[in-house]
Amino acid sequence: MELILALGIGVLTGAGVWLLLRPRTFQVIIGLSLLSYAVNLFIFSTGGLRTGSAPVLQKGEAGSLLTYADPVPQALVLTAIVIGFATTALFLVLLLAARGLTGTDHVDGKEKKR
Repeated sequence: MELILALGIGVLTGAGVWLLLRPRTFQVIIGLSLLSYAVNLFIFSTGGLRTGSAPVLQKGEAGSLLTYADPVPQALVLTAIVIGFATTALFLVLLLAARGLTGTDHVDGKEKKR
């Protein structure tokens, strides 16, 4: 399971960096989204990959990290997803405004002549 998660994080990071280096603003926004997904998976994996564990402590029981999942990375990832969605929406509005002002969606505002 850890190998699959590590490969997924690596693929998302590689694709995100590749898209960040592209000349179009929409590709840059998608690259930022992929990088944020990779970081979310990384943060989520720091809590431990356990299946079938309870996320919260039961009343009257002593807690141990061996039997329970760590809820802090889960809360961090949930918060990061909401913030990432809002940031992506803001970037898309800026993309549309910049395209309306410049007439192109190129990152530096200039198209290459063909």
